[in-house]
Amino acid sequence: MVLDTDTFNEVDDQFAVTHALLSPESMNVEAIYAAPYYKTNIAGPGAGMELSYQEILHLLHRLNIAAEGLVHRGSPAFMADATTPVESEAAHDLIERAMTANGDEPLYVVAIGAITNVASAILLEPAVIERIVVVWLGGHALYWPSAREFNLSGDPHAARILFDCGVPLLQLPCWPVVSHLLTNIPELERYVEPCGAIGAFLTERVKSYHDEHRGWGKEIWDLAATAYLVNPDWIETTLVHSPILTSEQTWSIDQRRHLIRTATKIKRDLIFRDFFDKLAAFTGNK
Repeated sequence: MVLDTDTFNEVDDQFAVTHALLSPESMNVEAIYAAPYYKTNIAGPGAGMELSYQEILHLLHRLNIAAEGLVHRGSPAFMADATTPVESEAAHDLIERAMTANGDEPLYVVAIGAITNVASAILLEPAVIERIVVVWLGGHALYWPSAREFNLSGDPHAARILFDCGVPLLQLPCWPVVSHLLTNIPELERYVEPCGAIGAFLTERVKSYHDEHRGWGKEIWDLAATAYLVNPDWIETTLVHSPILTSEQTWSIDQRRHLIRTATKIKRDLIFRDFFDKLAAFTGNK
């Protein structure tokens, strides 16, 4: 698998990157791509991508994993339209890995940010559609009033390519599905913070995200994506016709369109328990 992540955008990508790298029994992480993102406090999507690239390096340092050959910079901008790809090291690396992968097993592309890198790779080499399976955390449930969500809204042109192109796809909707992946500071202090440099780093990232911790829970959304590769039974899914993303960022359904899979329910406790156990085993803090 390859992991496409806007790692510095929030605090949940860091957990997913760590989970993937501590799950070698379930997945072989061949590459990690920095995805673009934009918020008003940064210069633009390219700056968000670079911040994410550096955050990946911080994580790997604390996990004692070499970054050389593993981490790749992604798109410096979002797509300007639905036909023009954004060239990047990540997009070309994805194409190369997909086209040279074992023909009997697809390359899983686990994407937990704006889908720019993946959509650009599809436009640059459409044949990758036959060689990959995309697991994307983006948008909301298809019955939700709006599809508008950070990953999707960052690059709606790329999202439309994903839903329109026919690539094998599992969508992980944020509301009201992945939003159940809540944790809190006491839980992190008990099961994560004591686990070496990586545990302290992850806990501090969450603590610094919000000033008031009483009665506060934080969604660690992106753990759903790596959890699916560890054990698909932890995430219930169903087949649906791929939705049309409208210009208003709502869903429109056409029963003639191809099928995708979408998540409907997650087993929150089992996912967090697996993460806590692997973190403890890695650091010897059992």
